[in-house]
Amino acid sequence: MAGRIPEETVDEIRKSVDIADIIGDYVQLKRQGRNYFGLCPFHGENTPSFSVSSDKQIFHCFGCGKGGNVYSFLMELEGYSFIQAVKTVAEKAGVQLPDDLGEETSKPHDPEAQNVLDAHMWLTKLYHHLLRHSKEGKEALSYLHERGFTDEIIEKYSLGFSPPSQEFVVTFLEKKGFHPQTMVKAGLLVVNDQGEYSDRFRARIMFPLRNHLGKTVAFAGRAMGDQSPKYLNSPETNLFQKNRLLYNFDSARSTIRKSKTVVLFEGFADVISADQAGIHNGVGTMGTAVSQTQAQLLKRYADEIIICYDGDKAGQQATVKAGEILKQTGCTVKTARLPEGMDPDDYIKKFGGERFKSEVLDPSDPYTSFIINYWKRNYNLQLEGDRIAYIEKVVQEVAKLDRAIEREHYLHEIAREFDIAVETLKQEADEVRKKSYTPGRPVPNVEKPQARAPMQSKLLPAFHNAERKLVAIMLNNPVIAEKVQEEIGGAFNISEHQVIVTHLYAYYEDGHESDISQFVERLDDPSIKELAVQLAMSPIGEEVTDQELADYIYRIKAEKTDRTDIKGLIEEQKLAEQHNDPVKAAQIAMEVLKRKKEMRNI
Repeated sequence: MAGRIPEETVDEIRKSVDIADIIGDYVQLKRQGRNYFGLCPFHGENTPSFSVSSDKQIFHCFGCGKGGNVYSFLMELEGYSFIQAVKTVAEKAGVQLPDDLGEETSKPHDPEAQNVLDAHMWLTKLYHHLLRHSKEGKEALSYLHERGFTDEIIEKYSLGFSPPSQEFVVTFLEKKGFHPQTMVKAGLLVVNDQGEYSDRFRARIMFPLRNHLGKTVAFAGRAMGDQSPKYLNSPETNLFQKNRLLYNFDSARSTIRKSKTVVLFEGFADVISADQAGIHNGVGTMGTAVSQTQAQLLKRYADEIIICYDGDKAGQQATVKAGEILKQTGCTVKTARLPEGMDPDDYIKKFGGERFKSEVLDPSDPYTSFIINYWKRNYNLQLEGDRIAYIEKVVQEVAKLDRAIEREHYLHEIAREFDIAVETLKQEADEVRKKSYTPGRPVPNVEKPQARAPMQSKLLPAFHNAERKLVAIMLNNPVIAEKVQEEIGGAFNISEHQVIVTHLYAYYEDGHESDISQFVERLDDPSIKELAVQLAMSPIGEEVTDQELADYIYRIKAEKTDRTDIKGLIEEQKLAEQHNDPVKAAQIAMEVLKRKKEMRNI
């Protein structure tokens, strides 16, 4: 059936790749023993707690608890549907999938959201067609050609033209079955006081704004003449939030991932010009300052971020704000040097892509160097007071740097420029660093980060530890799972363990071998899936003796028996109280406490 992938094909694709290779495109992994460790991409951390097992083809974070197989990873990190995740892995594995695979499983569950996505898709096609093939679009097409846009780039970015007619787009959408009021809510149409609908973007060159999965979720319309405003963007909706999206990210992502570097621009034209000039790792903000969400997104893919904003005063101010936010992610932040009064698009058109790369991007300054020079504009260094204030500000900035060699470099620069003893500056920087950290808290990067050990289970009750260890063994050994099924079946005390073993018995009965990566696909509850992965990743001995197995089963059975006995005693206690026999009730209560204490000490 279209839209479905046979289970055996899904398993074949999963087994044809090494999960460490796929995750290694997103996370810097280092091998330690049999597993790989790195910083978790799902939560902020400084000490690696994210583990990947090539043997078991699963990942698990001991910090936040996320875990699963290669499909789970892509669905969680990229927001893919299951089919999208399978397609991505199949492409990397070189496995050919049927052409008739539908996309219905990747559509939003919200019908209205899907309706809006469909409307944007149709309008993207319409606007592009009108630009390329209509009489009205000729002027816009000529304008783009004059600005240096090639037909290839116009095609790649699906650039378009919105006609000046008030009714054309309204009629088009209605014929496609889209209700005008829904389209107003989506930001595609506007309505006046007389209830008349019209295209929001009339007579403008259209830039589709795509989300990170490549779906158009909004538009930016550019006026060609005196029309105001020059740029008109879609309003924010549930599908389009400016502070969450980055222009061209869907197209640039693979290049960013490979190069570990991203170039951050302000405008759409800058991104497109750079792409046309051979710089394919450029993205742009949506006309707003960089947000924490955007910064974290870039951090997942890049180790280095080059800010390439306009060379004017406003562009420099925006660079300062962006740099401060991007630095917090832990990425290396650099700033490109553009001549004052020029933007990247202007520079590329005047000097070409090669010079832009070699003279603007390649010699980019470290952010610290940029900010030190930027601050000079605010001080009159001929005045002693301003000079001291400026030096103090620079020392405070340099003191924030984690690497001693960087601090040393900038302090020597300041010492030479202002003829001050470098030891004095070092002393001042050390004082700033001491004040920045609370007592007992280590200075960052003093010690080499070590992979975090799995969560310790020794704090759990003995029966709970026994169940965890037994489930871990069963996940790796179908023979032992069969023995446990004969002894206690699903009679585990922890409900989550009951769910896992119930599915596991069925999994083995279907003839499957031990394969945790395949097994977790049967678990619908994300928390149960993550627990199964965590238990499968826990260390177990090469062989489990019959005595060890008997001990685990005994503890589980004893807990079940004790719980039953205590439940019966509590019922007796209630009856004694009902019959006004406080002495007997107190005696039973003491016995219950005794039993509970014994259970805790088992």
